[in-house]
Amino acid sequence: MAKVLALPDQLLAKSKRQGREITLEAHLRDTENAAQRIFRLERRWGRNWCVFFGLHGELQNKFLLNLRIAGLFHDIGKANEDFLTAVSELGFKEQTLRHEHLSALILHFPEVRGWLKSNPDLDVEVITASVLSHHLKASDKDDGCKWGQPRTEKKAVQLFLDHPEVTRILMRIADIAALEGVPVLTSKPWTAEDGSPWHQAWKEGSRTANQLKRDLRKASQWERRALLLAVKAGLIVADAAASGLVREGHEIEDWIEEVITSPPIGQDEISDAILNPRIKQIEARIQKPFEFHRFQEGVAQQGPRTLLLAACGSGKTLGAWKWAEAQIRQKSVGKVIFLYPTRGTATEGFRDYVGWAPEASAALITGTSRYELEAMAENPAESIRDKDFHPEERLFALGYWSRRFFSATVDQFLGFLEHNYSSLCLLPVLADSVVIIDEIHSFDRKMFNGLVNFLRTFDIPVLCMTATLPPTRQQELESIGMQVYPTAADQANLTDLAAEEEHPRYRLHPVEGFDEAFRQAVEAYAQNLRVLWVVNTVDRCQAIAERLEKELSTEVLTYHSRYRLKDRQDIHSQTVKAFAFYEGNDIPRAIAVTTQVCEMSLDLDADVLITEYAPIPSLVQRFGRANRHRIRERKFGDQSFRASLLVYEPPKYLPYKKEEIQLTRSFIQILGEADISQRRLAQLLKDLSPDEAEADNYTSFMSGGYYARTGSFRDTDEFAVPCILDSDLDKVGTLINDKKPYDGLIVNVPKRSVVTGSEKPNWLPRYLDVAPTTQYCPHRGFVSTNLEEVDLG
Repeated sequence: MAKVLALPDQLLAKSKRQGREITLEAHLRDTENAAQRIFRLERRWGRNWCVFFGLHGELQNKFLLNLRIAGLFHDIGKANEDFLTAVSELGFKEQTLRHEHLSALILHFPEVRGWLKSNPDLDVEVITASVLSHHLKASDKDDGCKWGQPRTEKKAVQLFLDHPEVTRILMRIADIAALEGVPVLTSKPWTAEDGSPWHQAWKEGSRTANQLKRDLRKASQWERRALLLAVKAGLIVADAAASGLVREGHEIEDWIEEVITSPPIGQDEISDAILNPRIKQIEARIQKPFEFHRFQEGVAQQGPRTLLLAACGSGKTLGAWKWAEAQIRQKSVGKVIFLYPTRGTATEGFRDYVGWAPEASAALITGTSRYELEAMAENPAESIRDKDFHPEERLFALGYWSRRFFSATVDQFLGFLEHNYSSLCLLPVLADSVVIIDEIHSFDRKMFNGLVNFLRTFDIPVLCMTATLPPTRQQELESIGMQVYPTAADQANLTDLAAEEEHPRYRLHPVEGFDEAFRQAVEAYAQNLRVLWVVNTVDRCQAIAERLEKELSTEVLTYHSRYRLKDRQDIHSQTVKAFAFYEGNDIPRAIAVTTQVCEMSLDLDADVLITEYAPIPSLVQRFGRANRHRIRERKFGDQSFRASLLVYEPPKYLPYKKEEIQLTRSFIQILGEADISQRRLAQLLKDLSPDEAEADNYTSFMSGGYYARTGSFRDTDEFAVPCILDSDLDKVGTLINDKKPYDGLIVNVPKRSVVTGSEKPNWLPRYLDVAPTTQYCPHRGFVSTNLEEVDLG
């Protein structure tokens, strides 16, 4: 028989740090305190949080009450012998049951449920689901996190539920919720044996979880569903704040008070902080006064849910900031968030716009933003010179709560839909914002599904924008209340936009294949033109660049996804610079070969664009990298200039589908060899785009019920994996030891090229593998095959 331990003097909530002990009672009270202060209903943060989730009237009071009770219950399962050992100085010990699983089991004791249900404003299922899932490691599947299932061979675990700290927490709950007395919790150890109270609680809990999932599917249960989502997310936020602030020595009340009582964005703040400095920069470039187009002014007059469809280079981004400026006059918010599909585009958006704001107000949030900011500081743009945008790093996502203007990847904020922890911790920021989401045409099916469900479920002003969008996706967004701008009626009054979209920018030249495309690329470069060649795979990108270098005896830029980040930043900058709006009296020639990475938001301006067939939306985006600013016409007076579009069949369909390439053939045939405008491309995209299934109602956050496991916001690419080159391992080891970012040394590599065996050191994070340096070149990237043998068509 296992030895029964005496009650410890105190229960611990955290590992001992620097001699400091945080008791369980203190942490539970801190979490309740943080919840109450962050979501105070008389303050803007609390009001906007409730509106975001669709909680109105008495539901708001119910939300805050249930959240506070969940905060007091969430870690009560830590009152057990395994956890006490794990956080004491006795060393690491595998815990038989996760503490939040025990907390949820306690909430399924009949005496506890009956006690809580005596207050009709307490939703015990909502509280239990929030408690069980607050570490995002609760499942009903055998995935290592199955609720209530032991993780060791241990048959019993002693609990300390009769400890005075637990009793005082129950008394606090009774006081807040006006409950009679407190229940007497079992002193029996946990055991999974049939007939034990713990086994009965698990059976009852599993049945209740299934019933809740069924109930929440009913349209009539939308208020309860909204309450569940708000409390689940709110508990994660409150727990993160209570843990992080105490760990870093902040007073919870003072820190939260300073952050959430910051004033809303003022009517002129966007102009003063971002638009006016950006406009001055544009005026210096174009050497004449800047004027907003009527189209951009029109964007500002649109409502809180708008889909902006306008051609590449039409000035959508400036129009979007004008829209945000109008929205903050309608709703009291403290943030403007600009979301992009990739790290590169988010960084460009930060450099061009958000970075103009004061350093204490602006934030760049991507998976590698710490490294990106350090790299930008070495060669700062005018907007960010002499500024430090780093948040308080040890507070992680909470360090961004005080910022006002954000440039971020869409995953960083919408990842909460798939239970991303940092994204959930940023939800108070999102709920207190107006949001602009760029380049939505590039969203894969899972991302677009998430976007639709986000717009359908949560209430904040959102502007989505892109140059092109397949009709089925546009209709899907319209069906959930997005208003399209400009409409046909609007376009009749937008002569400036119509002139821009209808102006002939291109002339299509289908070529028979790679050899003819290669010949014309060489000729165009010899004629001092800027040549951009886009292909569908990295191997062909590298192989074509190699062949062009030999032919031209000059360096050919190569831009794709298989670079170390520090090298990719250099290549990115060189490519943008080579094809940027040119301010001098002559346009220097340039040549680059890229993959699909060039399609999104990059301000490239080629004279000749060569491309393999790709799906029509991708092809239209590629075309938008040519004659983008009409420099040769506007600056040098060449009214007859048209960018040449050379298109040819790729040797293989992959990574696209055969059906997509077949539609592209029809698209090319219909376009013919006449002059082409952006308006014509957009119309043909509508005519030829295939139908697509509508988004389902599933995201794991909205459908998880009792359970929560972190998933991916995107369709995952299992072909490539993040790696460290074997020659960089020592550098990475040093950076890890010094707690410095090593993102710049990560490179995505095909799985077949990963080094196998014992070469991976045990200190390297699990998500990283090792790749051979012999296959890497800073100029060309990671080469996974013999380039001379690549089939170019």
